Amino acid sequence: MQLKCKRQSKSFANISVALAAATCALVAPAVAELSTPELSSPEASEFDSWDVDLGLLIYAESDDQVQAYEGALSITKQIDDERSVNVKGVIDVLTGASPNGAVAQNRAQTFTRPSGNGAYTTAAGETPLDDTFKDTRVALSTQYQQQINRLWLYSGGANVSKEYDYLALSINSALARDFNNRNSTASFGVAYAYDTIEPEGGIPNPGVSVDDIDNRLEDSETKQTLDLLLGLTQVINRQTLMQFNYSISDVSGYQTDPFKILSVVDSDGWVNDYVYENRPDQRIKQSLFWRSKYNLQPSGQVLDVNYRYFWDDWGMASHTIDSKWRMPLANSHFIEPHIRYYNQQAVDFYQVYLDEGQPIPEYMTADYRLGELQTYTVGLKYGLPIAGNEFSVRLEYYLTEVSGDESLAKGAGMSGVDLYPDKSAVMLQSFYRF
Repeated sequence: MQLKCKRQSKSFANISVALAAATCALVAPAVAELSTPELSSPEASEFDSWDVDLGLLIYAESDDQVQAYEGALSITKQIDDERSVNVKGVIDVLTGASPNGAVAQNRAQTFTRPSGNGAYTTAAGETPLDDTFKDTRVALSTQYQQQINRLWLYSGGANVSKEYDYLALSINSALARDFNNRNSTASFGVAYAYDTIEPEGGIPNPGVSVDDIDNRLEDSETKQTLDLLLGLTQVINRQTLMQFNYSISDVSGYQTDPFKILSVVDSDGWVNDYVYENRPDQRIKQSLFWRSKYNLQPSGQVLDVNYRYFWDDWGMASHTIDSKWRMPLANSHFIEPHIRYYNQQAVDFYQVYLDEGQPIPEYMTADYRLGELQTYTVGLKYGLPIAGNEFSVRLEYYLTEVSGDESLAKGAGMSGVDLYPDKSAVMLQSFYRF
């Protein structure tokens, strides 16, 4: 079972990269489903009138940082030979500690909570973490698919997701057409999302000291996203299938994380103030995607390799290489090794801290997720039949290497401090289909 996520809010963005490898598909769910046909294998079963998928994800970062627990239920009803409908529900629970964006210091640091009530302290030399990181998300989606005629397929759906301070609504629609003796499939999809964020304490004024809790702009802000996707899937031969996608996303509205801050540092490296970050309210994101699946007959092994290039007008660019190799074993058991590499260039306005006495820039963030980084994922999935149904479990290790100019650790305040600490996590997933 594949779980799909659409938006990134302040809570779940901390693990969005890791969960994306485990639970997210393309930005337009309808297109993703229309344009990724599976290669047939000798053990493929006939499609039942009902398909029920149960999934569980456990995600745990090192050093007692973010921990996530996700449960999902997906039910697909085959109405007739031409129509099907899917309903999916997801519950996420997150706890732990989350980086607030401030730099580590050679002395303890105390921070006021975003609501202005209470405070928390970080020990000397440690990355500042808000240890009250906690949230729960409930999401519900539905997807309808219909074979219009022999060559045309339509899909459309809607999604609603609610957290404590975040509401996400989205709709999607897509068309796919077969041609070239049904060896080729062209697809087009569109998705629209409308998100509302109501952070505790209100929307902070960018560039203003965190101690000025009365300087708030609004109680809430909104964001709108329009996604377009063009896809082509080509059958190369009886064993090989290839897919090519181009997607573009126009995001407008509030895209700043209201809980992220930057340190203001003097010439000796000591922090004398903290200010709220600010990001542009407009972003154009584009990506190119290529996937190749190869069925090694007669063994029934399937090699799945894909590459994605992403770029946007914030200055970010990234490369992703992902590969899976499904290997059948005796009695319908199988194993599937997984390797993924991701490399990201920082946005133009990323900086690890601000220099005291210098003008506050218009846009700024110290969020490592928008900085230069590389991630590595290695894992293994094992599947087996249980009472005629499929059960599988996947264990993965996820490592993020954050890069930057270590010479920025200046003076006594930051001497010997790691400004770009690496992060690691373990993910355990289980799936049951009946």
